[in-house]
Parts: sequence; structure tokens; C-alpha cells
Amino acid sequence: MISMNWVKDYVDLTGEDLEELAVKVTRGGLNVEDVKSLNIKNLVIGEIIECEDHPDSDHLHVCKVNTGDTTRQIVCGASNVRKGIKVIVALPGAVLPGDFEIKTGKIRGVESDGMICAKFELGLEEKTEETYAAGITELGDDAKVGEDPIEYLGLDDTIYDLDNHKRRNNDVYYHIGFAYEVATVLNKTVKLPEANYSEIKDKIEDNFTLKVETDKCPFYAAKMVKNVTIGDSPDFIKKRLTNAGMRPINNVVDISNYVMLEYGQPMHFFDYDKLGKNILVRDAKDNEEIITLDGKSRVLNNKDIVITDGSKAVCIAGVMGGENTEVDESTKTILIESAIFDSVSIRNTAQKLDLKSEASIRYGKGLNFEYTIDAINRACYLLEKYAGGEVLSGMILHDKIDKSLKTVDFVTEQINKILGIVLTDDDVKAELRRLHFEYTYLDGKFSVTIPRRRIDIDPNVQDIAEEIGRFYGYENLVSTLPRVPIRKGEYAPDVKIRKDISKRLRSLGLNQCLTYTLTSPEMASMFKYDGMENIILPNPMSTDKSVIRTSLLPSLLNTYEYNKARKVNDILIYEIAKTYNVNYEETQKVAILMKGNYVTNSWNQSSVKVDFYLLKGIVENVLDYLGFKNRYSFEVDKNISELHPGVSARILLDRKEIGIIGKLHPSIKKDEIYVCEIAINPLMTSTKAIKYKEANKYPEMVKDVAFIIDNEITSKEIEEVIKKSGGRLLSNIEVFDLYNNIEEGKKSMAYKLTFVDSTRTLTDDEVMEVFNKIIDDVTSKMNAKLRNN
Repeated sequence: MISMNWVKDYVDLTGEDLEELAVKVTRGGLNVEDVKSLNIKNLVIGEIIECEDHPDSDHLHVCKVNTGDTTRQIVCGASNVRKGIKVIVALPGAVLPGDFEIKTGKIRGVESDGMICAKFELGLEEKTEETYAAGITELGDDAKVGEDPIEYLGLDDTIYDLDNHKRRNNDVYYHIGFAYEVATVLNKTVKLPEANYSEIKDKIEDNFTLKVETDKCPFYAAKMVKNVTIGDSPDFIKKRLTNAGMRPINNVVDISNYVMLEYGQPMHFFDYDKLGKNILVRDAKDNEEIITLDGKSRVLNNKDIVITDGSKAVCIAGVMGGENTEVDESTKTILIESAIFDSVSIRNTAQKLDLKSEASIRYGKGLNFEYTIDAINRACYLLEKYAGGEVLSGMILHDKIDKSLKTVDFVTEQINKILGIVLTDDDVKAELRRLHFEYTYLDGKFSVTIPRRRIDIDPNVQDIAEEIGRFYGYENLVSTLPRVPIRKGEYAPDVKIRKDISKRLRSLGLNQCLTYTLTSPEMASMFKYDGMENIILPNPMSTDKSVIRTSLLPSLLNTYEYNKARKVNDILIYEIAKTYNVNYEETQKVAILMKGNYVTNSWNQSSVKVDFYLLKGIVENVLDYLGFKNRYSFEVDKNISELHPGVSARILLDRKEIGIIGKLHPSIKKDEIYVCEIAINPLMTSTKAIKYKEANKYPEMVKDVAFIIDNEITSKEIEEVIKKSGGRLLSNIEVFDLYNNIEEGKKSMAYKLTFVDSTRTLTDDEVMEVFNKIIDDVTSKMNAKLRNN
């Protein structure tokens, strides 16, 4: 609850419409839930001229009340109602807080024409057990019958009811903090209250010692004031406390509450003569007891914080004081505590003891240490002025607060990007000045220091942008489509290539396997073609899971055995996984194992049997699909111990080895099993974009040719000669026959050659010219003979 009459002490609100100001504040991001004017219609000052017991009730009274223009009969149940007192009367038609409308009616059969009110029923003070027991409000003898009681009480004020938003800390829920918010909205300055006081020669150090033995109290300040006179508070303090929902008690207690509502800093006043010369702040002991100011015994534990006189607890820190050091009418010397306690601890203690109060809520939100000092000085000033106190010189201080400043460096473009608007550097300067944020500006770069009172702001440009945006005005933001860079959503490169390979292999009829990374020492010793050394686990779960594999092929062999044992004859499987060497370097690999029939037609009992060339074709298909056409090759290698020496090769990419392919050695498995393994990491290099050609408009010419060559000559060598001799007219070379039993040490290889020109139709003569050149080159360079039958 914020009293706008109070806020006027700090910000000039001359000529401001307070209803409209509430809208401006709400637009700035701080929600004013309700604007309450305490000028309730149909309230008058009345005088009770007769008071009799109700004929049908043991606690109601029937009163005759002079309201100025007439005398009304009103039934009242308050314990203090009696003849001769002046009271607040709500006439029929008055609407009290809670939309409670006063109407003429009957109470226990007796007509009642209005209501005699207490302040809490009008929203002028908090409803408590004490205020309820006190009954109706009694006005002074100087109150004039028939006039406005709110104006007589000096409570004609406008109250803002704020939404206590969790995002905001304690920075606006006190009057000076809210004044800064209003000043920012109106682009005005804030004037802080008077806090200058005189100090006597007597020093606090000679009268008091402080010791803090808990990390939950990083800051504790203490001042002493002696020779105070307990009495009524000045009218302005009482009225402001009432308007803010707190009941005035006496000048000393009221000053404590007044400063808390002013600076947001709760304080506690101890009776020094009851307290003694020492304060020890510590964690409470388990089952430690204290009787609090409300007269109840509270049992604490070691998670609570207590203020003690060195031995016994005199206050539950941040929650409620103890009865044993309460300020009363006999108090002469006061010790003022202004401190900061751990917010989480205070919240937990208040909730556990069911003692939530204005003070505990504020401690629980966190406090600004600068205002902790300002508040204690302000309290000394008010005690000197309105309680006749004498302030001892000096201050006892325990200070473990981190005082490093929160600064943010940014350029205007960052603010614009976050808010989606276009501000100039001068615009940003103007907004920072109205926010009362100190800054420096050099070479287009801002360096802003966040005020300590704004503990809700973190030192990042996003929070600064939010502050600028909310006072620049969200309603001034122009709706635009998001201006953000758009990029294609896709997998990370390593994930993408794994998925591409897996999808391609599945489309070619293979089934994916997932096996354990850990294997046995025997299996790990196989397929050491790349020289990788295994990691052996120091504490394996079992022997068969004691080594981290460097090859996937042993695991696929285990899978093969499992399927074979279950009468699965055609096995076409692959696995994609990571392997690790002794240096913990990981390599992604894809391994394939194939055995039996690749394709089976049950209708005519035909099938395509798995062999080396079928597996090689699958590997070529995958590499072509990934964009590596014409960059890979197969190199015969008879020294891979686990593969058949006559049916094995190494796979090269850009002339660097990436894997192996071949038939499993008969010494390992008698079955005809074909395997390959390729490292995926080298495949993550850049590839050229796949180019698409339109179908040729001109006819192709196909020629078949067969050569008898030495067994040691590979088809690859023959194809290289054919390709070079064929030139641009030769579009494709395809091997379609291999015949070994022709001559001793010789073999026959047949090729289908395709000729085409994309610009015209070729003639037989020019094709034959190229074809004959190919035959001549192959026979002369490769010691080959043309096969005629």
C-alpha cells in the first residue's frame, strides 16, 4: 500500500491526475492493481445521544445518533459503544471496502438506519485481534457532527495497491523506491528525506559491543539513543501509517515502522536497559525457546537466526523481537538495529513459525545495504526530533557485504536488437537519465552502473534493455515481423552422415544392428588392420566385457552366430558405432556383414547370391550417394589376416585408406561370409554438389570387347587404359564377364563400352575409329590379346 500524499514528499506531483498516473506506472511494468481514494461517500461524524440494550440480544445496543441533519436509530454490537461519544457513521448508500453497501434494515427485529464504524472496517487500518477488540473508533471532542470524518482524521489520501510481483524484489514496495518509479515515469528528480541529527559526546563504543557468529548476517549496524520520551506520534506520522495499513502505537514504535515504509529497511528497537551492553548474533540452538512480542513462546532450531544478549535470545532475527527487551512506556535508552540477514533463512523461519509480517517479507526479498545505513540515520533524526532523544556518537558496524558495483557495457545496437526498435545514442542517454542510472559514454559505447537500490537488476544488457523498453513505452513499439537470421534446420555433421549412411544401407536391403562397445580380449584381438591398440578396463564387470573395441566386425560375427543358431540362412546386417583407441581417441565406423542370398525369388527359385562384387557394389553405391564418385578406389591387399588373401582389398578415399573389404578367411569361418568396415570420420570432408544431367537427345552406340590378359592384371588397370583411349566420346565402361579357365596363367575379361555425343548423332566410322584405338592401346600396353570367341 503506497500513500501518494507520502510520495509527494519526494517527487513533485503538482497538477498530476493520480488516476492517470496509476495508468502510466502500470504501463511502465509495475502493476497498480487498485487506486483507492479514502474519501468514502456517505460517511459523517455522528454523536451518540442515547444507548440502550437490544431487547433481543445480550451484546447488541440500540443507539440514537445525531448525524447533523437528523437523528438516526442504529444497532451496534461494539463493546465500547456508549452515550456521549462521537463516532464515524456510514449512512445508507455508503459502500465500504469489499463492496459492502450499507442499507436500512432490521437487526434482531429492530430497525437500523446506518452503521457505526471502526477504522479497519473502512480500510484505514489493519484488522487484527487487537483492533477488533478495541471496537468502534472514538473521535475527539473537537469533531463536528455532520462533517466528513476522513477529512477530520486527515486521512484524505489516494492509496495505490501494488501487485507484489515475484520478479521485483523490495525496490518499489516502499515509498522512496516507489518515488523513483514515479519520477522515472514523469522524468522528474527524487528528493530524499532529512536525516541530519546532532550527536552527543558519549560514544556508543563505550556502552555496547557487537559480535556476529553466523554467516547468515553479513551486515549489522547499531546506534544508541538515550533520554527518549515515550508518547504519541505527530499527526502526520500517525495518519501516514494508518493510510498504509498500520496502526499507530507510540512515537518510538511508530518511527520504526515509518522508516521501514519509507526506506524499505526493517529495524528493531531494543530497550537498552533490559538488553545490556552486549549483542551476539548467532544461529539458534535446537529447541531454543523465546517469548516473542505477541506473548507466545516460540521453539527454534539451528536453521533460525537469533539476536542474543550474549547468552539468552532477545529477538528472532528479521522476524519478531522478544518480550524481554520490548520498548514500553518506561523505556529511556534505545539500541537501534538495522541489519541484513540471509533472505532464505528469514523466509523459512517466518513460514515455519507462521509469523509473516511487513518486516519478514522485506528481509525475505533482500535489502540494499546503502539504505540500511540511511534508514538508521533517518530513525535517529526522527527520534531526536519527535521523541526528544539524544544520539550517541559513532556506529557499531559488522560489514561482510560485497560492495562491488554492477556495471554493464553495451552499444545502442544491442538494445535495438533486443527490443526490435530503432533508438539513437541520444535516446538511450535520455532513458538512462530518467532511470537515474549513472553512465559513461565513449566512442559509441555505454558503461552503465546499476544503482544499489535496484537489486532486482542483473548486470547484463538484457535487463538494461528491459528497463529502457518499459519506460520508452511498450505501446510505442511498432509491430514488425521478427528480423532474425534464418538458417536451414539440419543435423550436426556427424549425426547427419550417420543417418545418411544408415538410410542408404536400409534402402539397399540391409538390417541395422546395435551391439556392445565392450567385448572380450579374444574378439578384440581380431581385425587389427589399422594398428589401433585397445583400452582394457581396470575393473570390468565380466571378462567378455573387459575391452573397448577398435573394430565393429567381431561384434557382427557374434550377431551372425546368434542368427545362424536360429536357422537364419540369409544374413545382411550392418552397424554404425564409435570405436576407441588406447589414447581415448574416438572413430566412427560403419561395418557390414553379408552371407547367403541377397535377393530370393520363390516363384521361379532364382536368387542373387552374396559375393565380393555384390558387397563392393553396395560400398560403391553408398560412397556415390555421399558424393565421393571418382574419389575412391579399391587396392588389393593379401595381408589382412582375417580376410581371404585372394578376395580382399583396402578401400581408399583420395588415395588414403579408410577401410577394408573382403571374404572372411576360411580359418575363421568355413561359411562364405563377406565383410567390410569403413571409417566415417574421413567421409565428413566436403564434397561437390551432385550435378544432374538431362537425358541425352542423341542415340548411344554400344560395343562389346573381350581381352585375354595375365591373371595378375586387374580390371582397374584395363579400365584406365580404355578410359584414356576412349576420350570424350566414351561415356561408360561396364565389366560384364570374367572367365578364368581359358589358358594357364590367363583370364578373359569382357567390357561393354558406350559411346555418345550430347550435340549430335555419331557415325559408325568415327565410333569404330575410337573403338579400334582402344583395342590397339590395351593389347600393346597391357600385353593382352583380343578374344574372338
